[in-house]
Amino acid sequence: MTVKVVLLDDEKLVRKGIRMILQAEPDIQVVADGDDGSVAVDLVAEHRPDVVLTDIQMPRVGGLEVARRLAALPDSPAVAVLTTFDVDEYVYAALQHGASGFLLKDTSPRELADAVRVLARGEAMLSPRITTKLLATFAAGAVAPQARSRMAELTAREREVAVAVAQGHSNSEIATYLFVSQSTVKVHLSRIMTKLDAANRTQVALITHDAGLT
Repeated sequence: MTVKVVLLDDEKLVRKGIRMILQAEPDIQVVADGDDGSVAVDLVAEHRPDVVLTDIQMPRVGGLEVARRLAALPDSPAVAVLTTFDVDEYVYAALQHGASGFLLKDTSPRELADAVRVLARGEAMLSPRITTKLLATFAAGAVAPQARSRMAELTAREREVAVAVAQGHSNSEIATYLFVSQSTVKVHLSRIMTKLDAANRTQVALITHDAGLT
């Protein structure tokens, strides 16, 4: 299976470099690129990518708005913000807007390609430095207080799945741990996202952490 990628960045050299890195992988194809987030919805509609990599700061429409617009689409692709910045408010805002990943531009070529594959599988991907900052934010309690009541809407099994997602486990790992099929895990995750009003598994993880369940 070939993973199709759309790339958005206002710096031509950056776009070219990332394209070269990804195109060198036999299972990844950059199907389109653009210099601003204003073209994101049109490019997704035309090329149906699995993953969109977007810079966070662009002249007209930035990466946060790209994530928000694409999360509202039916069958939306995974969106990862790729940036030189690891500022806390950018990280949390990107995930709240529907992004599934937050990667720094100093990520190695191998890590970037692997991240694209992880995102295409519907899983979350954060650079290690970003994960450290995000966990520190949760430890400080600087997140929404209503998460616990939202989690109360889940069944016991759904909470188990949500906690496993928050701990970073893949669907196959969750299926093995719970002695169920991967399709059953996907059904649980779909119901969890509906009940929590979460756009993706990354937001499920945020709410679960915020509720103090991990």
